[in-house]
Amino acid sequence: MAEIWAGLRGTSMGELTLIEEAVRSGSGMTGALLWLQESPFSTPFAPIILMVVIFYLVLFLPMRRRQKKLDAMLGGLKNGDRVVTGGGIVGTIVTLGEDDNTVTVRVKPDNVKLQFSRSAVTGLIEEEEEK
Repeated sequence: MAEIWAGLRGTSMGELTLIEEAVRSGSGMTGALLWLQESPFSTPFAPIILMVVIFYLVLFLPMRRRQKKLDAMLGGLKNGDRVVTGGGIVGTIVTLGEDDNTVTVRVKPDNVKLQFSRSAVTGLIEEEEEK
């Protein structure tokens, strides 16, 4: 027993009680070391896996939610909707091209009609926001 404790000088107090229990149960030093290695965070891959999970929850999940919202908004566009493009142009949709995924927008003050790709539309202006 003395040689077992001599080899464990660098261990912490919590580990010593685990080792004491393993040695008392009769499994010896190998059983005690195996018992310590069963911790799920003792593998070198656990921090990497934890970082991947955190990145997914913090970065990718919100980005996916925003993209689904944008796709739903683009799919629900209709004539007469007021929209904002990626370049900051505000106008009213005049026509929606189904075949080529284009949107024709009428811009004030001269009622100029501009044609954009449907993906250039970044936002929908609600009636309450205008007032």
